[in-house]
Amino acid sequence: MRFMMIVKSAEGSGPPPKGLMDAIAKLSEEATKAGTMVGSGGLGPTAMGTRVRLSRGQLTVTDGPFTEAKEVVGGFAIFELKSKEEAVQGAERFMELHKQHWPGWEGETEVRQMFGPEDFKRACE
Repeated sequence: MRFMMIVKSAEGSGPPPKGLMDAIAKLSEEATKAGTMVGSGGLGPTAMGTRVRLSRGQLTVTDGPFTEAKEVVGGFAIFELKSKEEAVQGAERFMELHKQHWPGWEGETEVRQMFGPEDFKRACE
């Protein structure tokens, strides 16, 4: 089963401490060696982003920053795991690193199962 971990926090929290980044690098290396991490990445601030929205048949393009956003996605990781429980345990380990290395930081990791075209084909049969 494939899962995406989506990390969210308030924008403007500042750069993560070096100790946290080192701990995340170690965790990522272990997951890569175990063959469970498919990919990961951090995202730039909304000031560097653009939204393309479809509403009522009209496309609008809006450059960031997006002031209405209370929380933003700051990064993601994709894992191939045996169960949702295993995914949640991984998210807990990741958040424990934040607690340990970035006191006062607040945010969340959302765990979402991913589906491919083959999953939607089965649902339509």
